[in-house]
Amino acid sequence: MTTTESGGPGASCAPEPAPRPPKATGGPYARCVLCLEPTEYAESAKGIVLCPVCEWQEAQRNACSG
Repeated sequence: MTTTESGGPGASCAPEPAPRPPKATGGPYARCVLCLEPTEYAESAKGIVLCPVCEWQEAQRNACSG
């Protein structure tokens, strides 16, 4: 039995992801707060911005393991 809507068995235990800032159409780009590589987001984006690699690694760390 797998239910995802009701929160029963098989429901995801991961929290809802935070809304992402809009992607930049041109530079300057914000720097990733973890590795300092350029991100896909504008320099004016508020909050924590991560590059695609760090964003993926963070999602892996926060994912359910069981």
